[in-house]
Amino acid sequence: MSAAIPPRPFPWARYGWILAVLLLLTLLPLLSVLAASFLADANGCTLNEAQSQPCLIMGSDWGGALSFMFVLGWLALLTLPLGGGAAIVALIMLIIHFLAWRNGQAKDALQ
Repeated sequence: MSAAIPPRPFPWARYGWILAVLLLLTLLPLLSVLAASFLADANGCTLNEAQSQPCLIMGSDWGGALSFMFVLGWLALLTLPLGGGAAIVALIMLIIHFLAWRNGQAKDALQ
């Protein structure tokens, strides 16, 4: 008499991590713009895309870094459509995997 092998649970956590990383990478340029804008506003600095303005934060000039973070927002024109497409592909893969897993569980229950 052989012992029945317990069914393996569906890897929801793995797909959750994949979708979370995709979301983070997709929104990273927008988060950079928001962080730069917040830091500039909190310290009374001027922030624009044309040139780097001096911005003193805790005694050192962060104007160049804030300007770079602000201009990095243009990368969102690339990351938003590509990340959205990758998320759709990942969701389709999740659905196909779940349906195949459920079908395999049903076949194992019949035997």
